[in-house]
Formats: sequence, C-alpha cells, structure tokens
Amino acid sequence: MSGHGAPAAGGERDPGAAQPYDEPDLLRDQFRQLLRYRWLIVLGVALGLLGGGWLGIRGADSYTATTEISVRPLPIDSSGEKTAPGETSMGSERRTALSSVVAERAARKLHTDTGPQRLAADLQVTNPPETRMLRFAYTARSPGAAARSANAFAAAYLDNREKDATTRVASMVESYEKQRAPLTKERDRLAEEIASSGKEGALDGTLSAHSSVVNRIAEINGSISDLRAEDTTPGRVVTEATPPGAPAGPGLPLMVGLGAAVGIGLGLLAAWVRLVFDPAVRTPGDVVRALHAPVLGTLPRRGRGGGHGPGKQKGAARRGRSRSLLADGRLAEEYRSVAFRLAYDETFARRRRVLVVPPRGGIDTALAASVNLSASFAEMGKEVLLLEADLRTPSLTERLRQADGVQPGGISRPGAPGWARAPGHGTIGWPTGPRVPIDAGESGVFDLVPGHRVSKVPRALTSSAVTQLIGHADERDSVLIVLAPAVLSYADAIALIDRVDCVLIVCDPREVRRDDLARIRELVAGAGGCVLGALLHSEGTGSEPGRRGTTRPPAPPDRGAPVRQRGAELVREGVGLRVMDR
Repeated sequence: MSGHGAPAAGGERDPGAAQPYDEPDLLRDQFRQLLRYRWLIVLGVALGLLGGGWLGIRGADSYTATTEISVRPLPIDSSGEKTAPGETSMGSERRTALSSVVAERAARKLHTDTGPQRLAADLQVTNPPETRMLRFAYTARSPGAAARSANAFAAAYLDNREKDATTRVASMVESYEKQRAPLTKERDRLAEEIASSGKEGALDGTLSAHSSVVNRIAEINGSISDLRAEDTTPGRVVTEATPPGAPAGPGLPLMVGLGAAVGIGLGLLAAWVRLVFDPAVRTPGDVVRALHAPVLGTLPRRGRGGGHGPGKQKGAARRGRSRSLLADGRLAEEYRSVAFRLAYDETFARRRRVLVVPPRGGIDTALAASVNLSASFAEMGKEVLLLEADLRTPSLTERLRQADGVQPGGISRPGAPGWARAPGHGTIGWPTGPRVPIDAGESGVFDLVPGHRVSKVPRALTSSAVTQLIGHADERDSVLIVLAPAVLSYADAIALIDRVDCVLIVCDPREVRRDDLARIRELVAGAGGCVLGALLHSEGTGSEPGRRGTTRPPAPPDRGAPVRQRGAELVREGVGLRVMDR
C-alpha cells in the first residue's frame, strides 16, 4: 500500500489522531520540503560565494599597521581642576584620538592633500581592557603607507594632548598672576604706610593686614611654581608601527568558504520563508494536517505510451476516455488497497456509503476513482451501486459509451438489491431513470445510476427518491458510492453529506491549497459528515483544457435523438466494461 498518515480504522476522528508525525519525522519532512526550493538555496550559495570572493579580493591589497601608546594622566583636567593620580577617562581619550583635530594634525605630518575625514576613515582606535593604552590600527593599500599613517596619528594624538596640557597650565598660571597683581600693589602700599609711620608707631591692624597679604602672595607664588614644575608629558609610544609583511584579512580561500556557509544559511532561510508563505499542498503530510484525516492512497502516474504521427495521436485521443476508467496493473492494485482500507474502517462499515468528490475543477479523476472503487468492492462480493450525482455536466454515461443501449425501467438483473428495482413513487426524472448493470470482468458486477441534466439540481438532490435510494445501502453487503461535483465549486456534495455521511477527497496535491482542504473539512463537519481520507493523484484538477492529465468533459447525450443499438464493450489492455444483457 501507498497510504500515508494514521490508519483509517477507528470510527470518529479527532484532530489529535490525525497528527502522525513525531518531532524527528516532522523535521525530516520539513527539510525535504525545503529541498523543493533548490533554486533559492543555489542562489544563496552563489551570492555567498560572490560576496566572499569580493571581500577576499578586496582584502588582498590592503595592509594594516598598528601603533600602541601608553596614556599618562595629566595634572589638570579640561575644567582646570587637578586630577587624582592615575585618573584617566580612556573612553574620552579614544574619542579624542578619532577626532577631526587629531586627523588634521596627522594630515599635516603626512604632507597629504587627503581630507581629515577621509584620512580617518581607515583608522581604528581601541583600548585594551584594564589598561591605559591606545592601539592605533591603520589600513592602507601599501605596507609603508599603513605604517606611516599609524605612527602619524599616534604622534598627532600625543602632540594634541601635550598642547592641551601646556595650554591649561599656562591658563592657570595666567589666572594666578592676575590674582597676584592687586595683592602686590596692596602689599607695597601697606609697606610704605608702615615705613612712613615707623615700626613703633604703626598700628597693629596695618601690620596684620600686611602680613596677610604677604602670606597670600606667597601661596599664589607657590601654586604658580607647582604648575610650572608639573610634567605635561602626554604619554609615550610603546610599539611603533612597521610595514606589515602580509595583507590584512583572513585571505581569499577562507573568505570564499565563509561566504559559502553564509550563502547556505541565507538560501535555507529564503526557502523556509517561501515554504511558510506557500499556500499549496506539497506533501501527503500537509494533506493529513489540513484534513485531519489520513491519505488512503496515492495513485501512480499513468504511463504515456503510444506511437507517433497524426493518425496514431488521434486514435489515442479517441481511446483516451475509455482507457481512463477501468484500471489495471499497479493502478488497479492501488484502488484495491484503498477499497480494503475503507472496508475495514469502522466509520465506513457502519453505513457503507462514501461520497467521492474533488476539491475544485473537473471530476475526471474522481470519476475514474469511483468506477474503480465500485469494481473493487464488487470484487469483494459486495452489492455496489454507483450513483452519479453530477447533474450539471454529467459525463459518466458518455464515457462508458453505453447509455444509448439502456432502456428505462425493469429489473436490471436477477437477484439485484432494492436500489436496482423499478422506480416507484410515480416520479419522473433523476434518479428514477434506468439502472445500468456494469460488468467489470473478473472484478464482478455493479449497478450504475447515471446522471443527467435537470432543471432544478438542489430539488433533485434533496428529493425523497434520492433519500430512499441512498437508504438501500443499509441492506446487508451493500455499498453505495456517490460521485458528486467539486465540493468548493458547487453545493451539490454538501446537500448529500447528511445522508451519505462519509467523504473521500480525490485531489492532486500540486493543484490544491491548504486552506481549501481546511475549508472542505469544515464544510463536511458542519453538514454532519466525516472525511474518511484523501486519495492523491498527479493528473491535475481537470479545470484547464490542455493541462497534463485532464480532458474536457464531453457533452451530455441528446435525449431526444433516436436510440441506436451498438456494441457496448469497452476494452483497455484486456480489461472490459460492458452492459449486462437484460
């Protein structure tokens, strides 16, 4: 079997029971889905390689030289106050080293016409933790230029710092001298007054004032002397820059490798984003999570044989409709496995009714699935009725090419169940027309109630005749399979769910969206039904002519045309469908 997801047995299904993946399986499934967008991953790797190569080539002709200096605390800070021994703000010093003032000094030392801002763009100044050191790293296109520039910036920083310290000392000395000038005049005046009056006759107050002025002048002179004696050395060069012997950067091979790694990461991220926002169903796991029901089977892709040339192509086109109904080989075995899974499903076993519908588009694949499931149940010995509830564009009769040979009324075959008996109720029209017994060869016989156009589809689908016909599925060993139009295109399937109960979704996962499946689940549950599962295929939706695996629905037969008797046997590689003789 090729079914996926949780087993179909178990009766009522809850959302938790339809989550068959554990965490590792879910991760593996998501990774496989990411590989569907290989072009995004390849694009990310290509961009990473190009970026890494560009950085590697760009760094191949750049050299970095480093100068290290130790910063000595200055005696006076920028506010003019004396600083505590060892106190220096290295963050402020680093910002000063990167300032335009230092860059201008460095440009003058290098005798270059390059602007200060452009010159400082290639400079990096760092402060190693727990140190009073600054590291000047300069990057240039030649080793010599890098070394000269690093040394020039370090020297410019030290010169600027020394000039600031000298300026502050001079400013403080000048301030003290201004304070001392009036005191000197006052001292001289008091001295003349004392000298003119004689020491014995001098007043005690004059002597005391003179002594105070002299002491103050002495203090100021002492401060000036201390300032002039301060060491304003800004620091010293610890390591002088020398021309580097190798280019800066990790090198071309390493950059290409890093670029490839980053590119893979970016590609996977882009693929994941694309996957998250992709509404399409990509895997059977997506179907399981959207429907809260298992995938009962996956139909194998049909072989595409046939000859060449216009004549053979037209012959193949004429035979295409009959060939698409009764399956053989791997396809027939897949239908048998789905039928067995349904037969052992407790929910289906209680009522033995199933509504076969596609989500959108045409019903070609759903039609073939309903015919083959009917044949598979007939092979199990069940009394099967296939009810075509497509009353808008009925095509099953034309596809079988047997409707013209069917006469209305009468018993279809001896011993047939109640649904195959002549219609009663005095009604006219669908479904009280003829029942067609279909011989599926070795699989057995099942009955068909073909659909035809009616003027009022909702009334026909909800009529008492349809209810009684569906009710005959309660008989022993009876199975009812109802073929209805796309559930999201028409409300016909919803009108039957309250009596058919079980729904089988036939869809192409490439052509359906996750929100479509979730909406189908909600519609079925709201109508009182249950989604048994999904049957996946790769034949498209059948909604666009010319698409792979699709055919235009044929026009319904003209019921006013005269009845023609002709052979009713349709053969596909040794397997036939024919109307049984009455």
